[in-house]
Amino acid sequence: MDKHSLHQQQTTMGLYLRDPAHCPPPAGMDVARAGVYRDLVFSNLSSLLGGTFPVLIKVLGDDHWRSLVRTFLRDHRARTPKFGEIAEEFVEFLASAPQALGEGPWPPFMVELAHYEWIEMALQQVEAEPLPASDAGLLLDRPLQVSPLAWPLAYAWPVQLVGPDYRPEAPPVQPTLLLVRRTEDWSVKFSELSPLAWRLLQRIGEFPELDGRAQLEGLAVEAGATGSPAFIDSGLSLLRQMHGEGVVGVIA
Repeated sequence: MDKHSLHQQQTTMGLYLRDPAHCPPPAGMDVARAGVYRDLVFSNLSSLLGGTFPVLIKVLGDDHWRSLVRTFLRDHRARTPKFGEIAEEFVEFLASAPQALGEGPWPPFMVELAHYEWIEMALQQVEAEPLPASDAGLLLDRPLQVSPLAWPLAYAWPVQLVGPDYRPEAPPVQPTLLLVRRTEDWSVKFSELSPLAWRLLQRIGEFPELDGRAQLEGLAVEAGATGSPAFIDSGLSLLRQMHGEGVVGVIA
């Protein structure tokens, strides 16, 4: 078989594996043998993704989950050869609102639920170190930093509550604000954030040159509490709590 024929056969086989409903296997190839490869590719991908999105599978049900994976396999062109990164591309695919998912049984919170489930694996795999130890007594006097192992998240849907028994049809008025962080034992923990706590973490990233006092004073202005000593005291307590959890540190 010459190179052109081999390439053509490989291309035909690839199309068949992606979309067996519309693309036949290569001419002359045993149909049963081609079916084994087809089922193996789909099963491996479904199992790989299934370990990351267990709640989404329960919400959709097995048949709709298989349909979703089939659509992803057919329409997406992976950019990575790494199995651990396929789940991220799956989330990106859903977020791109592909035309094939424009209609159907897909819940309106599906994209955010998928992101919420994926983020745990992403944080477990991220190559980053915890913040170095720092003095909590300097929280007001020095610039602050957020740990690369602590990620503030914002969702329109209450993704941490969604499941087979709770499938909201409309998002609540207030967004869902969460913090996901990796602890010293590599476990991943989620916690809810108040709007002020979430904004404080955002501000630290946006204005890294400001010391803790300036951060809290700026937050007070945003919250309509300019010049309030009680607001600063409450903010300092919050900073101390997050410092103790390794979420925030003092820049030396």
